[in-house]
Amino acid sequence: MTAFAAEILPVSQSVLIVGFVVFLRVGAAMALLPAFGERSVPMRARFGVAAAFTFIVTTAMFQQLAAIVPAPSAYLLATETIAGLSIGIMLRLFVIALQIAASIAAQSTSLSQLFGGATTEPLPAIGHLLVIAGLALAVGSGLHIKLAEMFVLSYRVIPVGTFPDVGQWTNWQVGQVSRMFGLAFALAAPFVAASFLYNITLGVINRAMPQLMVALVGAPAIAAGGLIILALASPYLLSLWLEALDTFLDAPFASV
Repeated sequence: MTAFAAEILPVSQSVLIVGFVVFLRVGAAMALLPAFGERSVPMRARFGVAAAFTFIVTTAMFQQLAAIVPAPSAYLLATETIAGLSIGIMLRLFVIALQIAASIAAQSTSLSQLFGGATTEPLPAIGHLLVIAGLALAVGSGLHIKLAEMFVLSYRVIPVGTFPDVGQWTNWQVGQVSRMFGLAFALAAPFVAASFLYNITLGVINRAMPQLMVALVGAPAIAAGGLIILALASPYLLSLWLEALDTFLDAPFASV
């Protein structure tokens, strides 16, 4: 028994060290990941998901990492945490894009205060609807599998114990932010167009009939129009968002 314990002790230590190093990257990303890292998810559940991802990635990368992982140190803690946060930020931008699109849509159609409530995110009701629906679609389409693949791939782009290349990483992040703002404005385009037509029509009516209280007549119309556009366009808008997310996850480090 003692001999057997002496044989498995080095292997156990290696597994624990590799698992700890993987957890540093996965745990940092978990704070920002869509769906799994939401503030509405209990802390224990997030820790359990982080442990599950750690187990999956450690199992897949153990042979490669066991030979190169150094002893845990403050430097290793910094490099792996920064790598995990960088990955989490890039994915969190997709949720932010939905939030920006919903805020633009709500402000354009006078729905920013409709059914508002105390929630973890200061968003209008349209924002909560689109974000929850988008996250549900992402998880249903296999987000957990794609995230595990992304974590495994990240070790080829950002090796253990190294900081990301500043120039390449900055270009990657700036490009991703630019694409997310473009995506947000594209998703909100139907609501902005409806608001533009509404304001032009309201101005013409007010010019033709100054005595008419156009604001009282127009407010219900733009609110109803916003809800109708939301009902008709949201499936298509969410499919565009999900397609953009899948495209990114298929080649997350293409520009690095």
